[in-house]
Amino acid sequence: MSTTEDRKVDLPPQYAGYVDRLVADGLYGSASDVVAAGLLALQERDAAVDAWLRDAVAPVYDAMENAPERRRPAQAAFDDVRARHAERLQARLVKNRG
Repeated sequence: MSTTEDRKVDLPPQYAGYVDRLVADGLYGSASDVVAAGLLALQERDAAVDAWLRDAVAPVYDAMENAPERRRPAQAAFDDVRARHAERLQARLVKNRG
């Protein structure tokens, strides 16, 4: 039983050239190896994003859901950021004049 399956992949010229260069430079044994490495990198990135969502984002979301008094409208948050930016810009202008 084979451990691989045949696939036909059409690539834009810049990607095909890149694959060819990687193989020609001896970094990979074949175009299939390049594709497999790319897929592995995508799996690792997806796993990292999933972990970040689970470990960092979900707890904050859950905390906000459980404390509605801490919620703020997005416009209010943007207004605060703009005001803080304006304060810092003004302070920098005053400092540079001094």
